[in-house]
Amino acid sequence: MTVKNILLGCSILCAIVSCNNTKKPSQLNLENKESHWSYSGETSPKHWVDIEKNSDCGGKHQSPINILHKDVDSVQKKGDLKILYTPSTLISNVDNNGHSIQFNFEEGDSINYNNKTYCLKQIHFHEPSEHKINGVIYPIEMHLVHVGRTGEITVLGIFGEEGDQSQLFEFFESFLPLQNGESKEIHQKIDLSSLFLKDKHYYSYNGSLTTPPCTENVNWIVFKEPIILSESEVLKLKETMPLNNYRNEQALNGRVVRYNY
Repeated sequence: MTVKNILLGCSILCAIVSCNNTKKPSQLNLENKESHWSYSGETSPKHWVDIEKNSDCGGKHQSPINILHKDVDSVQKKGDLKILYTPSTLISNVDNNGHSIQFNFEEGDSINYNNKTYCLKQIHFHEPSEHKINGVIYPIEMHLVHVGRTGEITVLGIFGEEGDQSQLFEFFESFLPLQNGESKEIHQKIDLSSLFLKDKHYYSYNGSLTTPPCTENVNWIVFKEPIILSESEVLKLKETMPLNNYRNEQALNGRVVRYNY
């Protein structure tokens, strides 16, 4: 075994150990389950500040944002983001939580961002996209939520564009439809390395969760290049989620957005 292989093995082992020590999903305040917020009417995003009194929804570092490429701070990639996904990640279950379709993961996949390990906890979807690039709205945005050992959060945002069929989305949607409040056990392997995230350019900034309690100090990594999925795959997801389950654009308020190329 070469020194390179030993170091790689140690890196993966350390990531797994670190992931086993992270907070469980039930311990994380990723979403306010006791509130009555929604995406329409008097409980829509523009009212969240009023109805979520103890949240950060009225904060100055909120998400999503419109990323204007001409205004970003461009930096050359220096290994700040390492994707440590493997072909043997296990999906635990899938939920229809009334706001999105959410796939929850067992311990395994992780990323290393700015020398900290963040473990993949869940993936959910928004249609249309929440973030924009130069005002462009994509048909879908996938959020891969990662959590560090002490509860800090890093989210990967990936746009979807209509085109050819996606094997990954065919797998996801094989467990649909789900009724509001319904959950389904899965316990199957999934290979997320097909997203080819290591080769993509991305924007990074400090923001928040895009649903109440809108917790701030979230590391956002928004990939510039979209993945491709078919129109029927977009529509199948859309049929199982609330119409237009996206939060409106938030002010940048002097934050710096970096473009990593």
